[in-house]
Amino acid sequence: MKKRGWSVREPAIDGGRRARAAPTGTAVDSGLRYLTGRAHSRVELRRKLLRKGFETDEVEAALDRLVELRYLDDEAFARALVRRRSTNRGPAALAAELSAKGIDRAGVATALAGLDGDAQLAAATRLVERLYAAKPVPGYREMLDSIGAKLVRRGYSGAIVRAACRAVLTGASGDAEA
Repeated sequence: MKKRGWSVREPAIDGGRRARAAPTGTAVDSGLRYLTGRAHSRVELRRKLLRKGFETDEVEAALDRLVELRYLDDEAFARALVRRRSTNRGPAALAAELSAKGIDRAGVATALAGLDGDAQLAAATRLVERLYAAKPVPGYREMLDSIGAKLVRRGYSGAIVRAACRAVLTGASGDAEA
């Protein structure tokens, strides 16, 4: 007697793994569908296509074709990610994210070369202002301990964090006196 909501599982094939159905369409078509959602690095797209069940040779040929058609470009992907995420992440966090997405060291360095110190300081200062407005702290040390730690976890250097905290604290104390 079969219970409602329960189903009988079929025995697994291949030593505990279920056989995967062959993917429909070509690897190029699937790659294009992935790329319409958002940009991907070559490594990311390779992982997704292999996971979908395409053969390695077919995936490599599809990736080469997508590069040839200029739909897949690791350098443009890295620059766009840095441009988009640099408003709330520092260079260390951006470098780690790019590496996790399969961008090599040279590509990471090229993408991060566009970040200048003034832009990093401005982004960090905006973050400190937002965090300080949510929970004001009495002094510089306390600000470094609470808000500064959050910025360091987001990939900002210690010098940028100290400068941003100092700028916000002097601006906040100047506003209080006026």
